[in-house]
Amino acid sequence: MLNPNLPNDLDAFWMPFTDNRGFKAAPRVFARARDMHYYTPEGRAVLDGTGGLWCVNAGHTRAPIVAAIKASAEEIDFAPQFQLGHPAAFSLATALAQITPAGLDRVFFTNSGSEAVDTALKIALAYQRAIGQGARTRLIGRARAYHGVNFGGISVGGIVGNRKQFLTLPGVDHLPHTYDRAEQAFSRGRPAWGAHLADALEDLVNLHGAETIAAVIVEPLSGSTGVLPPPVGYLERLREITRKHGILLIFDEVITGFGRCGAAFGAQAFGVTPDIMCVAKGLTNGAVPMGAAISAGFVQDAIIDAAAGGIVDFAHGYTYSGHPLAAAAGLATLRVYEEEGLFAKANALAPVWEDAFHALADVPGVVDIRSFGLVVGVELTPSGEGVGMRGRAVFRKAFDDGLLVRAAADTLCLSPPLIASAAQIGEMADKLKAAILAVG
Repeated sequence: MLNPNLPNDLDAFWMPFTDNRGFKAAPRVFARARDMHYYTPEGRAVLDGTGGLWCVNAGHTRAPIVAAIKASAEEIDFAPQFQLGHPAAFSLATALAQITPAGLDRVFFTNSGSEAVDTALKIALAYQRAIGQGARTRLIGRARAYHGVNFGGISVGGIVGNRKQFLTLPGVDHLPHTYDRAEQAFSRGRPAWGAHLADALEDLVNLHGAETIAAVIVEPLSGSTGVLPPPVGYLERLREITRKHGILLIFDEVITGFGRCGAAFGAQAFGVTPDIMCVAKGLTNGAVPMGAAISAGFVQDAIIDAAAGGIVDFAHGYTYSGHPLAAAAGLATLRVYEEEGLFAKANALAPVWEDAFHALADVPGVVDIRSFGLVVGVELTPSGEGVGMRGRAVFRKAFDDGLLVRAAADTLCLSPPLIASAAQIGEMADKLKAAILAVG
């Protein structure tokens, strides 16, 4: 029998992506959240500069979303999706198809961005086999890319630590990343230099043969490795090369989706439409775990048409795909985005955001600032203690002073809820500046 009187033992929870020893020696804990702020158990307010973890785009504990989750829980707690269904999942898929780029309208629900990526990779392989191109099994990712933590995502991802620690899939290669500080430092928006880096895909085609390559996956804007906006013309060139060689193009929009770049999706902000798009995070405002792989109609049609009648056409899925509570949260979240015009608001706030953080360019130790839409990366010189230690110290100091930021090595990343005011943006920049100066 569970003992309700046991103390809260921090050791029992093995925390993800955390220095567990360091955290448990000096815990940073949130007890509640509302709109633009988290609150510690002691009641101290912490301004949310990261939208939770790139996901709380509409602000915290929004009443319409909370109400939708409660109502769903009272009506239907779970519904299996294998050969069965429930209305909310179909309604959410239809609603999503109204705001995705034209032609991307077939929605496969998952429970996270990691699962969305692995689903998209499987869809790409299934499509190539369905059209008689079964030799196309190679997947192309990119250096400095983050595509989640499942084996497929780690394999196409470009984070060295992940690839060293775990097994990766065979038949994967990588494009170079798009960042060159000497050419791009302190760019506002998309850097002018770097479109030619997409031509590395032609080199991989020449090396492996187009007939072996199923798909290329990139983030329109790389977020988790330090905010790397795409150079002008880069995504357009990737689209051109993939289409030329019959290779599917996948955009990982787990971070860039749902207004972060000033449009519903990064594909629209950058004017390039992929064949498959991965989403999560802002889909439900972070309230209930959910993701999706959204494909073009021709991709799904080919897979279904190739299957014999009466059998499963795509042998993939999750127990919680299209979960009722997640679908309810997603529908409510999309309504909040629409009714409050949050994508347009993010676009209008982008110049204010850009000016506030690029004003930190002269702060000692700042070596670059990269911004697009409502996301920014402020990069610092590493300290003598090693790469990432200065970034972590600034993260901790900012938290103590009432601001949540995210440290990607020595780059401080911010991506606030889209409901942020100009005054709150100014407060974030001021607090970050003070934390950097205090750490030294």
